[in-house]
Parts: sequence; structure tokens; C-alpha cells
Amino acid sequence: MPLRLLHALGRGIWTLILRWQNWLVGAALLAAVLVGIRCYPHAPLAAQASTSTGVYDASGQLLRLTLSRDDKYRQWLPLAQMPPALVEAVMLHEDAWFRWHPGFNPVSLVRGAWVSYVRGGNRQGGSTLTMQLARLLYRLNTRSPAGKAEQVLRAVWLELRYSKNEILEAYLNYAPYGGNVEGVAAASLVYFGKRPQDLSLPEALTLAVVPQDPTRRLRGAADAATGAVPALQQADLNRGLRAARDRLYARWRERHGADAGDDALMRLPLNLGATAQLPFIAPHAVEQVLREARLAGHGDAPRIDTTLDAGLQRVLERQLRETLQREGARGLDNAAALLVDTRDMGIKALVGSADYANAAIAGQVNGTAAKRSPGSTLKPFIYALGMDQGVLHPRTVLRDVPSSFGPFTPENYDGRFLGPVTATEALIRSRNIPAVWVASQLASPNLYEFLKRAGISRMLGERHYGLALVLGGGEVTMQELAGLYAMLANQGELRPLRLRQDEPVAPGVRLLSAEASFMTLDMLKQNPRPDEATTATPARLPIYWKTGTSWGFRDAWTAGGFGPYVLVVWMGNFDGAGNPALIGVETAAPLFFRMADAILAHDRRLAEPAWTIPPQLRKVEICLASGDLPNAWCPQRGTTWFIPGKSPIRVSTVHRPVVVDTRTGRVACPPYDPATTRTEIYEFWPSDLARVFAQAGIPRRKPPDDADCAAGDGDAPRITSPLRGAAYTLRARGGEESRVAFSATVDAGVRQVYWFVDDEYIGAAGSGETLFWQAAAAGTHTARAVDDHGRSDTRELRVIAVN
Repeated sequence: MPLRLLHALGRGIWTLILRWQNWLVGAALLAAVLVGIRCYPHAPLAAQASTSTGVYDASGQLLRLTLSRDDKYRQWLPLAQMPPALVEAVMLHEDAWFRWHPGFNPVSLVRGAWVSYVRGGNRQGGSTLTMQLARLLYRLNTRSPAGKAEQVLRAVWLELRYSKNEILEAYLNYAPYGGNVEGVAAASLVYFGKRPQDLSLPEALTLAVVPQDPTRRLRGAADAATGAVPALQQADLNRGLRAARDRLYARWRERHGADAGDDALMRLPLNLGATAQLPFIAPHAVEQVLREARLAGHGDAPRIDTTLDAGLQRVLERQLRETLQREGARGLDNAAALLVDTRDMGIKALVGSADYANAAIAGQVNGTAAKRSPGSTLKPFIYALGMDQGVLHPRTVLRDVPSSFGPFTPENYDGRFLGPVTATEALIRSRNIPAVWVASQLASPNLYEFLKRAGISRMLGERHYGLALVLGGGEVTMQELAGLYAMLANQGELRPLRLRQDEPVAPGVRLLSAEASFMTLDMLKQNPRPDEATTATPARLPIYWKTGTSWGFRDAWTAGGFGPYVLVVWMGNFDGAGNPALIGVETAAPLFFRMADAILAHDRRLAEPAWTIPPQLRKVEICLASGDLPNAWCPQRGTTWFIPGKSPIRVSTVHRPVVVDTRTGRVACPPYDPATTRTEIYEFWPSDLARVFAQAGIPRRKPPDDADCAAGDGDAPRITSPLRGAAYTLRARGGEESRVAFSATVDAGVRQVYWFVDDEYIGAAGSGETLFWQAAAAGTHTARAVDDHGRSDTRELRVIAVN
């Protein structure tokens, strides 16, 4: 190209730039302003209003949809999670040019004004999706030309600040769907009981046409108060809604073509629900998880996934309801139950009361979180601690005899004494005196320290409870008790309960050894179910369980486990009123087993966990009469679990050989003459046990009287009074009130006990008899009991002078 032409072209371009420079500068400035407006920080549209919280069970079933802070059913769903068919249907029906207009559509506005004001037809607003969002966000009155103008300006302002996807997402989440329902997520749950992602094409098209006129198009739908849906359960869906949906489907077919399957779906009747039909499952558990979310600062979370199982929740509620219907005549009208999966400590079902809506029983109180006396349900942990501290093993023979522990003199529930019982029998038969004795032998930790380590809340000082804590003198919640029983299933490791899926499974804190936990569960499995005689088909899985009854018959408990679950059941009254029918084994236990049987029937796949015997555990042979290692004369032997280095070990002394003089029937003195003596085996029971046998009418062959030469290997006497640690009063006027009772438990071969105070002989008493002594002055003394075989026991005695 000649140089002259190039110069001419350059001058022409420069001339054009100079001529249009003002316009170019203006366009650049406008572009900069628009970019600045878009980039300037501004609040997301999702922050314009509060949202509801959807609470779900572990399988994704909705348990409850709460109201937002402004009393709306509204859930924010990101555009990417909305079904494409619903998004496309909304734009096709409401605003086909949404992606191209600047916030308003001039053609639609002119057409709407012509129809509304010139032709006098039905009012048409000509609003775009952006304009409708502006009206919702800024609460505009758009029925007047001025209001419509403001709506247009607000829409343009939204388009300048937000992207098309942000505006579309906001509209779909704020669109009105009748009453106090807003947004497609909430509408999908309310009207179809499902997530938007699960909507069918007819359901998506139905939701797409509702916001245009929600009041008229939902006329005839489910009644908000009763939940009835008479019109929509029939084929004649509300005519206006059906007609609008069919028109939209016709346009949909034009775009997507005919589909026989879609045509068939469109002919099916639609059943719409109502807010009154929203699920209200496990109300106490849902309120607990919502309260915990608020305390953690997550009260506006749109979704909370819990560990609950709605199916198991219904199983427990049904069994509880049916049981109380049968027991109503006995004044039993309230109960609670808790089911925990020990594998991950998730709460699978929580029934806080018999009826959440019943104000007469304070039904809205969550009984699983209320502090109540646990009765005897803590006894398994007494025995577990005793096995860990070498106090006993499962077949150790304990004394169920009248006993005092300092100022505390416990009694059995039935007022009877069984004499010698194994630790297993004492636990499953819930004998109080053996349990208190075991607790009195515990060192570190004792039961109080154990419960503190386990996180039992709001406990008073240890002196407040004393040994009464063993029998339910303190208070625990059902959730705390379930955690303790789950600890046994988890081999002595305590883990916190979980109610939310996103809560991590916390590492355990060891409170018991695996060996003691295993043996305790093995003891509890031997507890026969209360209906064993009448149950035709026993449970598929073994059940380990324990009952409890609080003082004054205020609380009846049963706690235990089967398969992977721990179940705790409580019956009582939230106001603490007593009822003689509130006995654990008679009321709570039957309900416990009905629930356990129903759970096992509900899930046939449940299996017993693979119990592994702890490596340190052994089985040893014992003499059944004493629970000790058998001597040569023990006639009946068995086996028991044994922890080497921990469990108590000694040779039994109950069965002993006695050389009897055949001429006198008395014990013979050595040297023995075979012609006039014979050897017989006798049971040598301590005096307190022998007395219980006699009172119960249980015959025991009494050893013959000793000769003067006899000496034995029996047990030394054990002073039972004066009480250890007790102070006795010396009154100025004297009398029987100032006397101190001296008594001791002695070996079966003992006939006489000699008593000394500060090495001064004060008198003798026969086996099982009591000697009374009057102190001459206040002070600390030493009492000593010596049997007629020379064996002795001592105890410190404190006497206080009072006027």
C-alpha cells in the first residue's frame, strides 16, 4: 500500500477518535461504575431473612421442620442443588427472557399496562423474576404506577449488584407458596413430603405455577388446621392449579417433545399435604438437639442430621403407649425410654414422656434428662469395682445377714435375709446388704469417686451420701445411666452419647478393666427375665439387665443391653409422687422386655457382638459352698472367672474333717484310737450365717461339741458391735441408754466369746449372744473379743459424755 494511503487512513481513524472521544470516555466510566457496583462488598441475598431448621434422622427422614425467626417455613437451598426441571419450569412459566433482560422486560410491562389500564382486563403486572424478588425483599406495593416504577428501579439495582444465578437462587428461596410457606425447599417438604431433588416432573411443574397466585391456586388444598386434603386426594385437583400446571406442561412439551411416560404421570392425581401434616417425631430429642445447637451458636443451621432412627422411635413409643394403657388402672401414666447404639454411642430413640402434648403429666418435660434416684441400677458398678480391686469374684460367697455399717443399717426390700449368697446371686436378686458390704470395702475409687469420674452431674459432697449412695441415695439422669451401661459393653471405656451425626465418636476414658466389665455383663446375663415362665419364644439374643426402685416408690427402672444396644426404661411421675406399683421388676422390667422383643423383631439382622474374653481372664475351680478354692473335703465344685493377681484367693474352710469319739459323740482328742473314733466331714458356718439358716428353717448338720483338747483352723471372730467409727454417749443419769452392745460373728466350732475393754475382762457371752457394757468415763477405749479357741478381734470404741 502506498505510504500516502497509510497516512490518510491514520488521519481518518484519529479524526473518528477525536469526534467520539466523549462517548468513549463516558462508556468507559459507565463500565467502571458498573464493575465497581458489582465488586463492591454487599451482603448475600441469603442473609436477607432467617431460615427454618430441618431436623432429620440417620436415614434422612424429616423429624421436624421448625419455624424461622419471622415465623415462616423457609429453607435456603443453593441453586446447584435444585432440580434442573424445576428451575427451567419456573423460568419458562414466569420469565422466559430472564437471562437477557436488565431486570425488567419492556415488552411485558407495556403488555401488562395495556391489558390492565386500557382494555380493563385482569390486572397483569408484567413482572420479571428480578422484579418479583425486589417486591418480596423490599415489601413493595406494586399495584400503583408509582409502586411499579419503584419495583423496576429496585430490580435494576439488584441486577447491578448480583449475578443472574444469585437472583434466580434468591427468588426460588423467597417465592411465596401459600400461608407462611416460602421457597421451593420448604414447599417441597410441606406439600409433597420430600426434598426438591426428589420431585417428579408433575410435582415440579405444580410448584412452578403456585407462586404466581398462591392464594387461589392452593384453594381446596389441605386444610391448614386439620391437615385434611379432601379436594386433592381426588382426581379433581384444584381447577385453577391444575389448569395452570397443564398449560405449563403444554409449553414444556413444545420445548422437550412428547413423552408417553410424562403424559401418564400428568394424569395421576396429586396429593398435597399441609403444614399441619409436617412430621413431629421424637419431640424431646429434637428439642434437645436444637437447644444444644443454639448454645453452640448454630441456631440458624438449615439442616441437622441426628443419630435417631425414626423406625425404632416408633417401636419404643408404641410399646410404651400400649403398656400404659394396660397399667392405667394402677395409676401408672408416665414413662420414658432411651436406646443407645454402643458401637458409636449414637442415641437411636429417645422417648422423653408418655405424651408430649399432655399437660396433666407435664409431657413436655424430657424425662431422659431429668435427675432421678436410680435405685439399685448402680449395683453392677459396685461389683465391677470390687472385682477390679480384688474384693470378690463372681462366685465369692457374701453374707446377706443383718448388718450395720457405722450408723447405716440397710435392709433388704423384702425384709428377709438369705444367708450366704454368691456375688452373682446377690447382684441379680438385688440384695442390699451384700452390695453395701462390697461398697464399704472399696478403696480408690469408691463408688462416689467412680461416679464423679464418669461425669455424673450436680453431685453433692461425698459425706452427704455415705454408703446410701449404693442404694440410690444420689440422683442421675437416664442419659447418664445409659452411658454407664454402655461403658460395660465397651469393655470399661466411657464414651459420651451422641445425638448429632456430625459429632465425632470421642475416644473412651477407661473407668473399669476389660476383665471386670466382662464378668459384670456375664453376671447380669444370668438374670432371668420376669416373664420367663410365660414366654413361649425367648429373645434371640442374650439380655443383660438390672432393675431399680427408688425410696418411696417414686421411680421404677430397668437398664440393660442386648446385641449392640443399651436400653433404659423409667416409670414414675415428674412431680415425684410415689405409687406402690412403681417397682422396677414389676412395672419397668416388663416394659423393658416388650421393647427389647419389639426391637429384635423390627430388625432381624441384629446379632450379638463378638465378645472377646479379655486375655488376663481365667477360669478356676472353686468350692461352691464358700466360693474359695476347694479343699480336699469340698463335695460340690464349680468354676468361676478369675483375674490372676487381683481376685481374692484362699482355700475354703467351710468343710472340715472332725474326728468323733463314737462313745461320747464329742470331738476326740489325739492320739486317736481307730476302734473308738471315726472321721466325719462337717460344714462350719459362722454364727451369723448359722442363725439365718435356723431362722429360715434350712437344716444344717451341727458340728459336735469340742473336747477341751480341740483346736481348729477356723475363722477368728469378727466384731459387729460396737460399730466401726461410731461414737457412743455416756449420760449423767446412766441407765440402759448409756449401755454399749458387744456382739461378734464367730466360727461354727465356737461356743463362748470372752470380752475385754482396755485389757480388762468384762464378761462372756455364748455364740450369737450379746453382752452389754456400761462405760465408767468418757474417752477412747479398745474392745477385744476372744473365742474359746484363742482367736481374737479388736475394735476402737469412742465414748462421749453428755448431760
